[in-house]
Amino acid sequence: MTIDGASYIQYFGTNILAFVTTIAIFLIIVYVESTRIEIPLAHAQVRGARARFPVKLIYASVLPMILVRVLQANIQMLGMFLSNVGITVLGKFTGQQPDGGIMYFLAPINGPTQWMWWMTDLGHPAWQVLLRLGIDITFVVVGGAIFALFWIKTAGLDSKDVARQIQLSGMSIPGYRRNTQVLEKYLDRYIPKVTIIGGVFIGILSVVANLFGVIGAVSGTGLLLTVSITYRLYEEVASQQIMEMYPFMRTFFGKE
Repeated sequence: MTIDGASYIQYFGTNILAFVTTIAIFLIIVYVESTRIEIPLAHAQVRGARARFPVKLIYASVLPMILVRVLQANIQMLGMFLSNVGITVLGKFTGQQPDGGIMYFLAPINGPTQWMWWMTDLGHPAWQVLLRLGIDITFVVVGGAIFALFWIKTAGLDSKDVARQIQLSGMSIPGYRRNTQVLEKYLDRYIPKVTIIGGVFIGILSVVANLFGVIGAVSGTGLLLTVSITYRLYEEVASQQIMEMYPFMRTFFGKE
């Protein structure tokens, strides 16, 4: 099979773009994972024992973005099922790709060949491609913030649960009464706001990774999850070392 000049440039251009995007996303995630607000803590019984509770920018991790993508996939599966049984009111499908209708605009964009209309014939006018692009970005960014709040509630990471963990560990915030409600109000200054900002930020990164592509047969969300898990594994090893040096911290980390 021969490749003409335009196809050659398009093929290698998209691969170089995917390589650059992968490196950039990797560096951004590593940097953002280390960005945090540290809340000072002191132990009520061990004099001089101090610690910090980190509220990371990506406080809810990348898992809420997986929920957003699963919701998008379920919407597409519903449209595909209806199309296969002859109900095309939501759009027709060719294989697994929607050809038109509302399902085309709700379909996630995976790779530059699905939105760079000036490089390849997409079979749709530019305004439809741009509308689909805008809907995808809005869906992922807003969904990331909503699911991030939902995730911290269900995973026990909200202000109420964290305040109870701090109280049970014997730790407290210097200058504040050792009271769960006081701790909860203090944490409410940071956790909900940081959760929303982190959800929006991860949504933007996921969209960018999907739009420009990444190395290998993975999605942007898959890349974010891989980098995040690797970094958190490193932090887990570091926390184990801390607990060996300060055994009283085991209660706070839920190890006992």
